[in-house]
Amino acid sequence: MKIQLIPEKCIACGLCQTYSDIFDYDNDGIVIFSEKSDLEGQFPDDPAILLAAKSCPTKAILAD
Repeated sequence: MKIQLIPEKCIACGLCQTYSDIFDYDNDGIVIFSEKSDLEGQFPDDPAILLAAKSCPTKAILAD
């Protein structure tokens, strides 16, 4: 599954990391990947990642 982060939309609510540990935060609390510096990545199909994307209140995480 392809995941894309849109940091400009992130409000640092913290929900995504509660669902999946692929997400982390920068010093300002804005979403980043925990083990990648890119804003886009391929990840195995995982219901937790999809739930994190669907739960994001500002749609700062897109899943394809």
